[in-house]
Amino acid sequence: MCGIAGAFRTGPSAIDRGVIAAMLGAIAHRGPDDEGVWHEGGAWLGQRRLSVIDLGPGGHQPMISADGRYLIVANAEIYNYRSLQAEIDAGGAIAWRGRCDVEVLVEAIARFGVAGALARAAGMFAFVAWDRQERRAWLARDRFGEKPLYYAADPKALTFASEITALERAPDIDLALDPAALSLYFCYGYIPAPLSVYGNVRKVPPGALVTWRQGEGAAVAPYWSVAAAVEAGRSDRLADPGAAVEGLDRRLRQAVAAQMVSDVPLGAFLSGGIDSSTIVAIMRAVSDRPVKTFTMGFDAPEFDEAAPAMAVARHLGTDHTSHTVTAADALDIVPDLGGLYDEPFADPSQIPTLLMCRMARRHVTVCLTGDGGDEMFGGYVRYSGVPRLWNLIRRLPLRGVVGGGLGAVPLGLANAALGFLGPTARGYASRGALGPSLRKAAGWLGAPDQQALYELTMTAWPNPDDLLVDPPATLPDWRPPAPAFDTDLDAMQWRDSIDYLPGDILVKLDRAAMSCGLETRAPFLDPAVAAFAWRAPGSMKIAPGGEAKWLLRQVLHRYVPRELIDRPKLGFSVPLHAWLSGALRGWAEELLDPAVLRRQGVLRPAPVERLWRRYLGGDSSLDHRVWTVLMFQAWQARRG
Repeated sequence: MCGIAGAFRTGPSAIDRGVIAAMLGAIAHRGPDDEGVWHEGGAWLGQRRLSVIDLGPGGHQPMISADGRYLIVANAEIYNYRSLQAEIDAGGAIAWRGRCDVEVLVEAIARFGVAGALARAAGMFAFVAWDRQERRAWLARDRFGEKPLYYAADPKALTFASEITALERAPDIDLALDPAALSLYFCYGYIPAPLSVYGNVRKVPPGALVTWRQGEGAAVAPYWSVAAAVEAGRSDRLADPGAAVEGLDRRLRQAVAAQMVSDVPLGAFLSGGIDSSTIVAIMRAVSDRPVKTFTMGFDAPEFDEAAPAMAVARHLGTDHTSHTVTAADALDIVPDLGGLYDEPFADPSQIPTLLMCRMARRHVTVCLTGDGGDEMFGGYVRYSGVPRLWNLIRRLPLRGVVGGGLGAVPLGLANAALGFLGPTARGYASRGALGPSLRKAAGWLGAPDQQALYELTMTAWPNPDDLLVDPPATLPDWRPPAPAFDTDLDAMQWRDSIDYLPGDILVKLDRAAMSCGLETRAPFLDPAVAAFAWRAPGSMKIAPGGEAKWLLRQVLHRYVPRELIDRPKLGFSVPLHAWLSGALRGWAEELLDPAVLRRQGVLRPAPVERLWRRYLGGDSSLDHRVWTVLMFQAWQARRG
């Protein structure tokens, strides 16, 4: 793994070795072990390396193909590089200089072309390849968007980097904020590809190839899509549950074994949930050594999964390390977040994710994770909850009026009244959580259809333009065309796989891990595993009785007793309201100071002030909305 940066220019240019050094310095955390720069004419390629495979000079980048035509810099792990190397050798022996997967990748480009190399490569990657003969560049990103790649382009110039912070060091890029990107950020808490926070900077979309040639500019085209995987799955549905369990187990074993190849210490994140427990269990099954595992707990019991994780670790015999997150930990780490996430990003679980990565990095350099399991196998509570809620409210008369009335009920009254509904409701009410939950759900009652209802469940600010001083005139159609779906579940999983997974989950993980030089790998996103998951019918994901991730659970039950993992899903949630109204209140109020907002001229102070007053009054349903504002302000503070 590593960070990459560079530029291509025609004619006079302000790019020089000092600029490239500054760009690479901005992403040095992604590659603390080595640095390399290649320059020819107006072409600059640079890389910072985190050594994982072939720790010696054989892995140094930029790397040139044996025929001297192609240059590459890559942030990559190509898990099938050995079989790809054998295929290359079958067409004529290469005098290999080392045993690095990136050398295999550049030789695959030389032998099969960029499209052929992408079709064959299984892994996580963001790379830039330069054709010295035709003076053409290619920028490519892996299928699900595990690794980031940003660029700014016109017919005469192309600049690229793993993170926006590096692009900010280039002297000739317009860094004006993009109103459309800001509107989407406040809506969802992240900026979806291909947009970025800057109007003239774009993300390479997951599964896409950007081609740039001098005088022609950049053209973007997909080389793979989730939609194609959905269509392939629909035409080849799994029918035999027993065969499906066996097939998934086999593919996961292959993916995990491939992703455990490393020349440096390796471990895994373990929450005790279905996804991470499955990965760790299979790691243990395919390895002859104990697995190092890491868990993050909380001092708030309703959010803590440390004990279940310990039980799974004990059963599997892992070398387990755990840490309990406190408000003091959060207070120590939040000042780093605005700079660590190089554009505004607001998922509160970024706090424990960063702490987990820092803890793990003290012991290992690579960690396997369970990310992608929910999207692939139907794990989110909303997958069953949204259809149930829609069926409940769709025929409710005057839904919008009713929602407005419920949203106006005072929190104390709501908690007191709803506490009579039963033990579960009383438990929520005792923590002051039931009234806020009612208020949050009240805003969903006006949804015109189930798809709109699903979007609302994923939304922080339903009307983000009310918050912005200069809202966008229109929003771009950033999502690719949807395929035909057999079920509502397929539609929700597709939406999350092309948007929420790359925009939130994988960004959170990549920036947290790479900030401390830790590489993370996600076996559930292996192409063969993902393709198999899309073949599974909805009944194998959410069983008729409502059990989520049925197929994945059956695999896990082969390794771990049911009683250790069959429990309600918590997710990686944090006690955000308690922190922000307590230990972090001073930090928050500095960022939300109306004078600061007026000086910056991006957010309107009045709605922010109203939001903060409601939040301090106990309305924890505003967690996500408040966090989007705070993380934007923290990012603004980083800019100065």
